[in-house]
Amino acid sequence: MPLIPEEPQIHESAQGPRVTAPAGRPTPTPRPVPGPRSAASPRPGRPGPGPARPAPPVPRPPTAATAPAATENRSDERSGPQVQLIPAPADGAVDAAEEAVDLLLESGRAPGDVLVLTTGEQHPWAAHELSFGEAAYWAQQDAREDVFFADAAAVSRAAARPVVVVAVNGGSDEDLARRLPEAMRRATALLIVCGDPQRVNAALGAGV
Repeated sequence: MPLIPEEPQIHESAQGPRVTAPAGRPTPTPRPVPGPRSAASPRPGRPGPGPARPAPPVPRPPTAATAPAATENRSDERSGPQVQLIPAPADGAVDAAEEAVDLLLESGRAPGDVLVLTTGEQHPWAAHELSFGEAAYWAQQDAREDVFFADAAAVSRAAARPVVVVAVNGGSDEDLARRLPEAMRRATALLIVCGDPQRVNAALGAGV
């Protein structure tokens, strides 16, 4: 579904099931069990006193107001990560992604919780670390001690992390339609996409 562009502010919230009463019906309150009434006590709705024999209470079938709300609760459960779009041109997507990472760390996120993917040119950190060999480079991902930067084309090798940040700094629309859904599957809590809103929405709509 189309995403509404947001300012580069990272908002995370744990959302649990909400229990709400059906619209238009107040939540029922417990009623005392009716006991025997004396002959002088009128029945509700009957004017004046008169002889009346006590009658046992008639069981009432459960109504929508008293029925369990389990079905309604399930509709509120999350089925995937929260998605946030930060508008940015291709040549500014990496800077926007780095700013998003800074905000995440300042808000208390652990560096090892964050994966950053680039759809075009490699992030300078990734290019530098790859110069020492792929084994050493990917070992840093497994250590989960810091933010990890990778090419979106290699997202299948990336392990899932709570937060995935994607910098749309290049690549074709076809590539983006493949990479973004893959990035979403790697994010367990939050996916942040920095790029052109029209391209991002088209890619997510085609891939989800």
